[in-house]
Amino acid sequence: MAIATNLKNINETIPEGVTLVAVSKTKPTESILEAYEFGQRIFGENKVQEMTIKWEVLPKDIEWHMIGHVQRNKVKYMAEYVSLIHGVDSLKLLKEIDKQAKKNNRVISCLLQIHIANEESKFGFDEKELLHLLESEEFKSLENIKIVGLMGMATFTKDINQIRKEFKNLKVLFETTLSMLADVKVLSMGMSGDYQIAIEEGSTMVRIGSSIFGARNYS
Repeated sequence: MAIATNLKNINETIPEGVTLVAVSKTKPTESILEAYEFGQRIFGENKVQEMTIKWEVLPKDIEWHMIGHVQRNKVKYMAEYVSLIHGVDSLKLLKEIDKQAKKNNRVISCLLQIHIANEESKFGFDEKELLHLLESEEFKSLENIKIVGLMGMATFTKDINQIRKEFKNLKVLFETTLSMLADVKVLSMGMSGDYQIAIEEGSTMVRIGSSIFGARNYS
């Protein structure tokens, strides 16, 4: 029952209006079912193949979120069922999602990933690239995707001021995007280590894994 206890404790720290994505990557279906039985319905995975296997065997009212970096050649494997793709970081990827969504007669919701961290390893658009994308005719022609918000990951640091500043910058960009796209409502920022700062800075969706499921086993 540790997972249910962890979920209860975390839910008590998350205000109404903020969505919890339980990051279940590398975790067995038994652990996901324990969270499911406690009432959790939204789970995040970072590998398409692993997520698809879980989708096939777990209850069909689960919302599956793809939270990792997405390779274009993997989109077709999740296009049938994925609820939200978090890390969309290029027009090429958007076009592939649109193409595969069309094949499945769906409109797939996406978040545009913004590079806010002071780290080269993070993916995402900068402000100039984001605005260029949103104003482009190529983007406007995509009919089977729906941009519902932005996401970003702060620098992995103990410097709370830096983390807060990065989240503030993303909130400003989010406000700009609100005026440009009708369906934008999600600001996804904050993970196990920094989600409370993210919520203070306006996050509406947090991704929490190890605080729910315990440390991951990557062996």
